[in-house]
Amino acid sequence: MDAVSIREVAPRDGLQNEEPIPADDKVLLIDALSRTGVRRIEAVSFVHPRAIPQMADADEVWARAWHNPEVRYSALIPNKRGAERALAAGFREIEVVVSASDTHNRRNLNRSTAESLDDIGVLIPLVHDAGATLEVIVATSFGCPFEGDIDPLRVASIVDRVRADGADRIAFGDTTGMATPRRVRDLLSVVRPDLLHFHNTRGAGLANVLTGYELGVREFDSSVGGIGGCPYAPGASGNIATEEVVHMLEDMGIATGVDLEAMIDVAAMAEKMLGRTLPSGVLRAGPRTRLV
Repeated sequence: MDAVSIREVAPRDGLQNEEPIPADDKVLLIDALSRTGVRRIEAVSFVHPRAIPQMADADEVWARAWHNPEVRYSALIPNKRGAERALAAGFREIEVVVSASDTHNRRNLNRSTAESLDDIGVLIPLVHDAGATLEVIVATSFGCPFEGDIDPLRVASIVDRVRADGADRIAFGDTTGMATPRRVRDLLSVVRPDLLHFHNTRGAGLANVLTGYELGVREFDSSVGGIGGCPYAPGASGNIATEEVVHMLEDMGIATGVDLEAMIDVAAMAEKMLGRTLPSGVLRAGPRTRLV
C-alpha cells in the first residue's frame, strides 16, 4: 500500500488567521491533533506579537502542550531572532518563508525576495549548528494576487539558491489558492519540492493534491477543518481540510496513518473553539463511508 505523510498546520497556519483564542484552547488543539495518528504538526510561529498577535503566546503554548514522541513538531520563523527563540524552545525542525513574488514578499516580510534569500543564507548555519533542520517554503509558487502568473523558472532559481546554501527541505506554497492541476504540472515539470501546501480558495485543493501525488510528491500540508489562509494575499481563503484529504487518499488505498474519525472529532472541537462553521462541515455532517 502506497503512503503519504501529512503535516497538520492548523495550530499555526490555521489559528494565525483567526481572531486570537486563549492559550488553553491552543494547547487542547495541539494535544488532540497529537492523538489522531498524524505524524507531523506545525505547532507555532515565533514572530513579533505586533505582527501576528495570534502567536504572541507561542512560548507558553509550546511549553504546556503534550509532545507526543511519535510526532515531529515544527515552528515557523521570520528571521534570526525567531530562529533563536524556536531553538531555545527545543524545536529541531524550523521553517522559513520566502515568496517567489517580490511584491508579496515585501507585503509579507517588508523586504525583497533577494533580501530574504540573503537572510536565509545566514539562518541555515545558525540552525544547523544547533542540530536542527531548516525547511524553506516558497510562497506564491503557483501565482500571486499582485503580480499574476509566476514563472516556474523563477521558483526553480530560488530552490537552486537555497539548496546551494544548505537548506534541508523545500516546500511550495499555493498561498492564494491560484493553483490548478495544470499549474502544478507546469511547475513540477521544472522543479520538484519535498512538500506541497495548497489552499482551497477556488475549490481545486484536493485535485491539486492528487496531481502532486501522481507526479511523485508524498508530503502535503493540510489544516483540520480547513481553517487558515494568508492575511497578506487578497482573496485567499482557507487551507485544504485534513479530514477531506485523509478521506480521499484512504478511499484510494493510499495510507495516511491518520484516524479519520478522530480528525473529524478535532474539526468539530475546533469549530466550537472558533465559534463558527468551518469549511469541511459537510464531511462531518455525513453520511460518509467509514474507511477501514
